[in-house]
Amino acid sequence: MRVLGQAIGALERAKIPYGMLGGVASAILGRPRWTHDADVFVRPVDAPAALEALERAGFETQRTNPHWLFKGIKEGVLVDVLFRARGDIYLDDEMIERLVESDFQGVPLKTIPAEDLLVIKAIIHDEETPRHWSDAIAILASRDLDWEYLLRRARSGPRRVFSLLLYAQSSDVAVPDEPIKRLFQMIFENGGS
Repeated sequence: MRVLGQAIGALERAKIPYGMLGGVASAILGRPRWTHDADVFVRPVDAPAALEALERAGFETQRTNPHWLFKGIKEGVLVDVLFRARGDIYLDDEMIERLVESDFQGVPLKTIPAEDLLVIKAIIHDEETPRHWSDAIAILASRDLDWEYLLRRARSGPRRVFSLLLYAQSSDVAVPDEPIKRLFQMIFENGGS
């Protein structure tokens, strides 16, 4: 946790807006679970500065993929600096306004909103990583969600979010009918993808 705190401190000193996602955010917003790294979401314009901030804090850094991912490593701890999520989701002003101040094992930090994490988890779920859908179900089961906001954000992957919500409801997770109906309309009646 010390290294995570150093990474967060470096970003905050550099005044870089960020939100945790991945396993750390899932543990805070949904269910406790193990993670092998820390995923930090930043705006694309801030990704180089985030990497420089980590370098100043003693991290070895890599510009792993210029389209979505840089890495910082210190004392064997990996910090992924993501600036684009699958579905062309970016840390934008609306998400920044809704960042959730949290504490993860004594480290104060910010996570992306539960609704955005749920959408990202629904989109990135695949056969090799079933934990993403489990993470999303845990968010649904443990949080009061802003359904209007979730529906706006679901435009990045309406079929995936629709499927997730319908599955959750079929598993007795309290999901209201209205968001499912509206996603159905978005997909099938309004020509959504």
